[in-house]
Amino acid sequence: MTKPQLVKARIQAGVWEGVLTMPDGTAAPADLQVTHLSQNIDGITVTPRPDQPGAFNVSVPIPAELLTDGVQTFLIADRDSGETLNALSIVTGQPLETDIRAEVDLLREELDMLKRAFRRHCTETG
Repeated sequence: MTKPQLVKARIQAGVWEGVLTMPDGTAAPADLQVTHLSQNIDGITVTPRPDQPGAFNVSVPIPAELLTDGVQTFLIADRDSGETLNALSIVTGQPLETDIRAEVDLLREELDMLKRAFRRHCTETG
């Protein structure tokens, strides 16, 4: 492993939790930053996991004031390299629910059309 890896563990009580693993068991964690719409989010905590050298528990509070209708995406990145290690997307709102259902229905119809065309092609070409 050549770069830090951040894997989501869960979301509990408005806090995103994950495990950060540093390359080669490095004792110091990456300097993480969380952004939403290019603005920094404060409150991230990184604590060592005593049972795993080079691994750290990461907690990111999700600010309630940033949750609105639509999709809200929070990026968790290595501040030094600028590389995104993980992302959290939260989807809220009734209008969005209707849009997603319509999109899924459209995708199903297109998939059915492609399946029919593929089967017809297989039948015609032998």
